[in-house]
Amino acid sequence: MPKVSLSNLPVSALFGVTKPSGPTSMSIINDIKQLASQSRLFVEASKLEQVKGKKIPKKGKRSREILKIGQGGTLDPLADGVLVVGIGKGTKKLSEFLDCTKEYQTTCLLGCETDTYDSEGATVRLAPWRHVTRENVESTLSQFTGEIQQTPPIFSALKMDGRPLYEYARKGIPLPRPIEPRQVTVHSLELVEWLGNNHSFRWPEKTMDGDAKQALATALKSVNEGVSLDDNRELDEGEAPQAFVLKMRVSGGTYVRSIVHDLAHALGSAGHVATLSRTRQGRFALHSTAEGDYSCVPWEIFANASSDAGAVDDEGWTEWEREVMQRLELVGA
Repeated sequence: MPKVSLSNLPVSALFGVTKPSGPTSMSIINDIKQLASQSRLFVEASKLEQVKGKKIPKKGKRSREILKIGQGGTLDPLADGVLVVGIGKGTKKLSEFLDCTKEYQTTCLLGCETDTYDSEGATVRLAPWRHVTRENVESTLSQFTGEIQQTPPIFSALKMDGRPLYEYARKGIPLPRPIEPRQVTVHSLELVEWLGNNHSFRWPEKTMDGDAKQALATALKSVNEGVSLDDNRELDEGEAPQAFVLKMRVSGGTYVRSIVHDLAHALGSAGHVATLSRTRQGRFALHSTAEGDYSCVPWEIFANASSDAGAVDDEGWTEWEREVMQRLELVGA
């Protein structure tokens, strides 16, 4: 732990956390905040005395006075992988991770389209999938590589006239205008594993009722008359639909869910994201492969410390503090 010495405490820093699938990014940040606000690594001794043993508020002026903390790009609850955390002056550096190059690995499950383009959503359309082969997928990937125009999903937090897009979809409000496509860069896109039918993924059990589906159709058709949410079923009880795994390196602002959704359409099918892992965000990576990379702290380290801080070493550091010190990037004034 040569990066941190007792003479330069407390520090401001950036570090990566391996987020698990399930919890929200904000819940991860709030849990880390409870630990970090009780640590001399990040908090001045005088403030530590004031907060010792107390639960820190999640928001508000008092919360910021004790510890400034943030994250450099939200991951959906479904997603796992690299979540960049900034503490102290490190929070001022987080914006650079919104536009940096990122790497993902995702599983596409064919035959079913959902409102959110992933397995957390509700089924809105079924489509044929048996005709899709590994060769079909590989020959279609070039359409989604390089500089491409991508339309964000309607179930996203992007705002139009001050209202989140998902609100239009849920309430059946016609969109004031088409969702504006954005130019993104897909530096590389490859099929790394063809699962075929040999997997345990299944279409979501959640379905949209008639009113919800009509509301979504109303919102979509207000800008695209040709859109259809009608099922084109090709079902065989007991047979799993085709699935495959993609690996990609993309620019900031790229929606992986949209790539999977649009690719499935190009294949004459429907599809959604079944799994999603962010394997790299800028210089923070799950598996360090280049000089200057920073590896991530496993989430279990923080989860265990939240229930039991454990023993301290000869210098007074707990396990989670040692793990962070081995992986952090110090941020100066």
